Amino acid sequence: MYAIVEIAGQQFKVEAGKEIFVHRLDATPGASVTFDKVLLADNNGAVEVGKPTVSGRSVSATVLEHVQGDKVIVFKKKRRKGYRVKNGHRQQFTKIKIDSIA
Repeated sequence: MYAIVEIAGQQFKVEAGKEIFVHRLDATPGASVTFDKVLLADNNGAVEVGKPTVSGRSVSATVLEHVQGDKVIVFKKKRRKGYRVKNGHRQQFTKIKIDSIA
C-alpha cells in the first residue's frame, strides 16, 4: 500500500515504514504528525484518486530528527569586470518515518 501525499508544499510517494526527508517541519523530534492532503492512495491495485484530495485518508508519521542538507555553492561572475561573489547555502530538512496510511 502506498500513497502520494503533499507535505510542506511538495508531493511524496510514501509507504508504511519508509523514512523520507522533507522541508523543515515545526515539530520536535519524537513527535507524531498527521498529513491530511492525500492526493492518491493505492491498496493492492485498488487506486483512489482525489479531486483534489482523497477524503477520509490520512498519513501519520513520526519526526526522527532535524538535519541540514549538503552545501550548495552559489558563484556569480561577470567576465572582464572583476566581479566575483561566492555564497553557500545549506537547506534545513526534517527526517520523518511513515507509521501508517489510514
